[in-house]
Amino acid sequence: MHSPGKIDRQAAQTPYLLLTCAIASLGGILFGFDTAVISGTVALVEAQFGLDKIAVGWFGSSALVGAIAGSLAAGILSDAYGRKPVLILSALLFFISALGSAIPPSFSVLIPARLVGGLGIGIASVLAPLYISELAPARIRGRLVAFYQLSIVLGILLAYFSNWALLHFSTTHTASFTSVPWLHKILVSEVWRGMFAAEMIPAALFFLLLRGVPESPRWSIKAGKVQKGYDVLLKYHGAMKAMEELQAIRNSLARTPAAFGELLRPGLRLALIVGIGLSVFGQFTGVNIIVYYGPDILRDAGFNFDSALKFQVAIGLINLIFTALALWKIDSWGRRSLLIGGMVSVSMSLLVIGLLFSLAQPPGIWIVVVLCLYMAGLAFSINAVIWVLLGEIYPTRLRGRAMSVATFANWGSNFATAFVFPWFVAQIGMDAGFFVFAGFCLLAVLFFYKYVPETKGKSLEEIERYWMGKREERKGKKR
Repeated sequence: MHSPGKIDRQAAQTPYLLLTCAIASLGGILFGFDTAVISGTVALVEAQFGLDKIAVGWFGSSALVGAIAGSLAAGILSDAYGRKPVLILSALLFFISALGSAIPPSFSVLIPARLVGGLGIGIASVLAPLYISELAPARIRGRLVAFYQLSIVLGILLAYFSNWALLHFSTTHTASFTSVPWLHKILVSEVWRGMFAAEMIPAALFFLLLRGVPESPRWSIKAGKVQKGYDVLLKYHGAMKAMEELQAIRNSLARTPAAFGELLRPGLRLALIVGIGLSVFGQFTGVNIIVYYGPDILRDAGFNFDSALKFQVAIGLINLIFTALALWKIDSWGRRSLLIGGMVSVSMSLLVIGLLFSLAQPPGIWIVVVLCLYMAGLAFSINAVIWVLLGEIYPTRLRGRAMSVATFANWGSNFATAFVFPWFVAQIGMDAGFFVFAGFCLLAVLFFYKYVPETKGKSLEEIERYWMGKREERKGKKR
């Protein structure tokens, strides 16, 4: 190692740490934007191409097929080549998808463009929180990884606002750009194309800024580039803490080779089950149904399309506010208390929404109010906690692959709910759909109470020792 010298007397470079984590969190903005932009386009694409409900479900969920593949590939690629280059790849995929979704001549060409965007979503959803968790010190790791969730929510809100603003422009400026046919098509006559094209701006920004961030120090050390990893730890943590972190990482990596089968052994198997449970139950809250099909749900409550998009902006704003509150409290209140308490309120909100939709004349404004309460509960609990926990409950040597498995479960269940939802509620009704989600949320509360540990304030290596302790405890019971 280099002699610390003057650096020994320097504090950790907190501003650089925050800036680096903010850049990584741009992956969350793109994740949120790409998943939410679909909400403003569904009705327009359905009408333009004459889609049935199965085709609508495929359009709404097609990006998720790409996300499943991207989440599986992310861990393998990042373990082999590093976190940074694979994040740069995701930025390119987002840009290509946004461009491709804006110019397709037919529905069959639109779908592959959405699949490419899904690859970017899957990669970013694994690697952005993982990268932040590997860079951040334990005392503020929860807040910094939760900042990634805040960026997802900000991306969702930006998509909602962009969709509404572009729709409003297209309906109030019908004669604009008539001398430039392609621009008139994108911004006026087929405005859904402009909604997709708007994503090119943050995608380009993400690509450019990523080139200036360092590689994850934990990955560098695991790959044998010890000095490079130590230099990053020194820059972001200060000399004394950097040496402690380096030794803890070396001890963790020295225990056993990083065999994927280790995740199936007692102790870490429970960690894997917890990650999968968080991912699956996180989707069966119905959160992404609101993200993808919110305007259609609000139209069922009696609102016109323009009003539905405006109310969805309001729901997105509530999401942003309560995610920021969760970010503020996650390292003091802890992950577990936010998760369990918030999910109880989510269950109750879903039951009330189901009851309101079961009325002969659903009271639209009250449905909006309870949807806001529902979104507040989600934002303050599982939505804020899930990416924090997934980024910290696995050992360094297995984190990329384990995150891929958990995120694969996330996107697989996301695809299932998004694909089936339009057909499902057409068959059994909107009220029954919300009752089903409420039932899953109650099961989630029981699962989280029994299996999810508190991880606030613990280093990644201390969390690993917790799972190893579970394995020893299990062995003791068998004797």
